[in-house]
Amino acid sequence: MRVLCAFPEAMPSSNSRPPACLTPVALFLALLLHLSLSSQAGDRRPLPVDRVPGLKEKTLILLDVSTKNPVRTVNENFLSLQLDPSIIHDGWLDFLSSKRLVTLARGLSPAFLRFGGKRTDFLQFQNLRNPAKSRGGPGPDYYLKNYEDDIVRSDVALDKQKGCKIAQHPDVMLELQREKAAQMHLVLLKEQFSNTYSNLILTEPNNYRTMHGRAVNGSQLGKDYIQLKSLLQPIRIYSRASLYGPNIGRPRKNVIALLDGFMKVAGSTVDAVTWQHCYIDGRVVKVMDFLKTRLLDTLSDQIRKIQKVVNTYTPGKKIWLEGVVTTSAGGTNNLSDSYAAGFLWLNTLGMLANQGIDVVIRHSFFDHGYNHLVDQNFNPLPDYWLSLLYKRLIGPKVLAVHVAGLQRKPRPGRVIRDKLRIYAHCTNHHNHNYVRGSITLFIINLHRSRKKIKLAGTLRDKLVHQYLLQPYGQEGLKSKSVQLNGQPLVMVDDGTLPELKPRPLRAGRTLVIPPVTMGFYVVKNVNALACRYR
Repeated sequence: MRVLCAFPEAMPSSNSRPPACLTPVALFLALLLHLSLSSQAGDRRPLPVDRVPGLKEKTLILLDVSTKNPVRTVNENFLSLQLDPSIIHDGWLDFLSSKRLVTLARGLSPAFLRFGGKRTDFLQFQNLRNPAKSRGGPGPDYYLKNYEDDIVRSDVALDKQKGCKIAQHPDVMLELQREKAAQMHLVLLKEQFSNTYSNLILTEPNNYRTMHGRAVNGSQLGKDYIQLKSLLQPIRIYSRASLYGPNIGRPRKNVIALLDGFMKVAGSTVDAVTWQHCYIDGRVVKVMDFLKTRLLDTLSDQIRKIQKVVNTYTPGKKIWLEGVVTTSAGGTNNLSDSYAAGFLWLNTLGMLANQGIDVVIRHSFFDHGYNHLVDQNFNPLPDYWLSLLYKRLIGPKVLAVHVAGLQRKPRPGRVIRDKLRIYAHCTNHHNHNYVRGSITLFIINLHRSRKKIKLAGTLRDKLVHQYLLQPYGQEGLKSKSVQLNGQPLVMVDDGTLPELKPRPLRAGRTLVIPPVTMGFYVVKNVNALACRYR
């Protein structure tokens, strides 16, 4: 392991003129220290250095990454997505073929797609050949009754390259979709705050009617999973289907007891153990809450609790965070969907991968409260652009980061929480802009001042591509728009995603991280052994 040390830039040298405030004794001691360092040029161990009064010290952070072996390797589909069952209500599911939505979804591939959420408890199975006639309430036909069916059909084109049908909606269809979204949003809010939900009819034959109103302990739940597995195995199409669970909530005392009973009975039955996490109560959230390091660190403790139970019964079993939101109660308008919420999301991705969680599923991709990635007008929000950059630049191999210059002496009863967070991965090998062996750093700076980072060791004197993400517009941290390296990110007029252009930094240049920002930094041509092979 390489140990790095940062020395003050104002250290006196043998040919420098000493400041007037230095006494002869202090100057003599400083000179001896300088000569001692010069004679030990090959020794990189940090030496105790006393600060000389009257000299202004400038903090420089030295950064290196272990490149021989990854500390973790997560799933290729690590960042995955969830759709809430609320999209079925009143036929909203019919508009998921929108070319704009399909384009946004493709940008985040490859990924798992989880269909679930609070409204799953109110889904029912009914085997009908013509489900359109059985929908409760007005369906899409109600909103499209003034338009001929052949007009809609003429706007459906076959994408032969991708092998799927994509609706090429004209402007009038887009307006209808937005109107539909606004109406659905009011319905969902009414149900959410009244805590009263109506049943939905689900016409897909591979789903089961959810039972509710009955408490089930961990052991009984485990037996139910075993029985479900036995029912699926004789069916050809489901014989190799994966099974995930128990999808518990925050690992408090009762929940941990449920997980313990489940793992004891059915730990070997599930392909991965799942749980959900919510950071903040959405009713009381403030913008500065997203910058609190104490909040960012709550997830780490939960990961350890889950891993402890899982490893007791099935060591090495994969763990998924199957549903993560920044705020509860559907989120908070102008906060959960703002640039500020991205600090929680990016730190979540870094922390989960670093601690060995195999997959994280973001709730929700589209149209659920304010925690979604795409809003009701089909516009990508800041967390979408953050996720897109992550998908394009970050590979599944996690690397160890070594820094010097951040250490602070702990005080009794006080926990040191880092406001500068640095994570490192092998660069995504599907990104053909970078050769294998490159490394991608993603950095979160929660300080109110800029931070300077000097790449050292294997990263020294390498060319770096910067992808700095900042809020765009006058709203600052509350902005729902972002800019990449100073250029606003918006979808192109033809409905395609924009090109994510990096800013090349001169080799050997110190990285300057602006205050309260986040960004990705690809260190090119490192030839890292851990990153050269899949």
